[in-house]
Amino acid sequence: MNFLQELEAVLKSDERFVSQDGQLLKPRVRDAVSQLDATLIRSLAAAPILKEHFFKIVDGITIFDQEKFMWVVNSKEFLPDSYTAYRNKIGLSANDHDLISASSEVTLVWPYKDCVLEGGQDKEDERRDEVFYNETLAPDEVARLLAPKAFCNATRYTAEGEERLTEFDENENLLIKGNNLLALSSLLERYEGQVKCIYIDPPYNTGSDSFGYNDRFSRSSWLVFMKNRLELARKLLSQDGVILIQCSFHQYPYLRVVADEIFSEQCHQFDMNTLVRHPDRSLTGDKRFNDVVEYTLIYSKSPSFEVPKREIKKTTDDYQYDFEFLGEPNDQLTLAGKSVKVYFPDRVQKTRSVGHAGGLKSMSIRGSIREKNSSGRFYVAHLEPFIDKYPKGTVFAVPNMGDDGRDFRIFELPQGNNKNGFYYPGQPLSSDVTLKPYPNFVDFVKEYNIVNSEGGVSFRNGKKPEAYIQFYLEMFSQPGHLVMDFHLGSGTTAAVAHKLGRRYIGVEQMEYIQTITVPRLRAVIDGEQSGVSKAHNWKGGGSFVYVELAEQGEELMRRLEDAHGTADVAAVLDRATERGLLRPSVLPSELKGTATDFESLTVERQRQIVAELIDKNRLYINASDVDDEELGLSEGDIAFTKSFYKKGE
Repeated sequence: MNFLQELEAVLKSDERFVSQDGQLLKPRVRDAVSQLDATLIRSLAAAPILKEHFFKIVDGITIFDQEKFMWVVNSKEFLPDSYTAYRNKIGLSANDHDLISASSEVTLVWPYKDCVLEGGQDKEDERRDEVFYNETLAPDEVARLLAPKAFCNATRYTAEGEERLTEFDENENLLIKGNNLLALSSLLERYEGQVKCIYIDPPYNTGSDSFGYNDRFSRSSWLVFMKNRLELARKLLSQDGVILIQCSFHQYPYLRVVADEIFSEQCHQFDMNTLVRHPDRSLTGDKRFNDVVEYTLIYSKSPSFEVPKREIKKTTDDYQYDFEFLGEPNDQLTLAGKSVKVYFPDRVQKTRSVGHAGGLKSMSIRGSIREKNSSGRFYVAHLEPFIDKYPKGTVFAVPNMGDDGRDFRIFELPQGNNKNGFYYPGQPLSSDVTLKPYPNFVDFVKEYNIVNSEGGVSFRNGKKPEAYIQFYLEMFSQPGHLVMDFHLGSGTTAAVAHKLGRRYIGVEQMEYIQTITVPRLRAVIDGEQSGVSKAHNWKGGGSFVYVELAEQGEELMRRLEDAHGTADVAAVLDRATERGLLRPSVLPSELKGTATDFESLTVERQRQIVAELIDKNRLYINASDVDDEELGLSEGDIAFTKSFYKKGE
């Protein structure tokens, strides 16, 4: 038995690593090795050939070479079909490895749930099938990945022009170009617990790729992508803060489950359903159905948060009734300590006319009013028992109720076949507005139809109407509050926040932040009049700061994606080696010894191997390394980074 045959035999002897059709589940093996699973290590040590390859004795102590074992398991020579049933899907499992068809017991399996995926996005004019590197990072590597990053090219924009910055003022509006996971982890240094409202419109993972983001992620990867970012977003929210996550039907139920876990079901406020396209208008005739609704998941940070209500200006329209008593009351009662006068119908004259000042409003005592309204509860407890004792339509005058300034509140027993009583309040004196809950369905079809003209920039299939963002910002924030969008796109959230007097932070990785987003916000400062400008009498003004996460090896990964031949891939590997960007466990001398084997692989496999060799934690410069002269940061970049993180103060 040769080396690979013995390895496969040992692994297949452990049922945890075998699928129902007899295939080895390589991700399961990798997970077990990363956790130094004792059962697996004992099995490997008991096999003579494997012990010789994966173990060494140092001063009488047997040591397992974890890195070497992982290299073999990931190699093309071992299981070349790369069986990945549990790597790319959310599957249904009955007993942790058999599929649901084998049992009626169901468990949700989410591979790589506990991973951190940097999730760099593609350039707008390019496409790739997968943008994540699905590899499990060690805790120390994760810590380095999420460590605060250095900034470069800090520029402040005002109506007077632009200026380079070396100092940061946290009262400024902020735009960051760079990976949003790393930007969020960096922002925690200054803004943890300070953001009042976060709105995001992430890639929907629809299976199409209609704009810059690659949204053809496998579901499992997409959910990990979202989970990583939402966990950081929660830390940035203030205690009374709210996050709004927009999505389509493709991933809505799965995203809801993930968000419930991160924010808790108790913090789930409601889901807003938005009509974005007229039901009679279909974009393409070959669709199975006309997709006209999008969803926004709304979560608070605290379970005690109360969703604000709409303020509706009060009018006299509903106050149409007047009562006149003809003579003395028929009876007088003491109910709940109140002296209540009773008038039979023949001693009451009720008239109805157009709503007017001094009129009364008719309120039927039914449904929630019977339990949640003070007048409704009084009627149920004290007046409803008189239905069989007094004539239908009997009126009660109850003193000291309500805030309409009247000496008494009028109640009326049911008339005819009606089962419900009524009460008649006047206009409240305490407020000139009525508070009503927001509906969970809104119609923004009109605004979506004209969205292309807003902001003076073109952004097909990705731009949200300014009125729509205004709707949310006015619901969940006030002027001066800090709002955030870390999938900023064309900049609608920032533009609306600017016009509404909110402070804002926006993050976008795509190159169009410089050609679309920044120009749009500069136009806002200059007083452009599209979107919500006229409604808010927007005249321009204000400022924002644009910065970039300082890159070190990100360009290498882009060149690797573009590589079309062995020479191109080798050039990337040589450059990474020269700049010290390989994983710490990879020795250049070992690479030279395997050059011939490397050249025999397909270009796709070569790209995959080089991507795994490059240390992903070193693609951006950590703030702790800003003084390293070899990284090439300017004195201004170094000063701004230190100012942002309050170093040297």
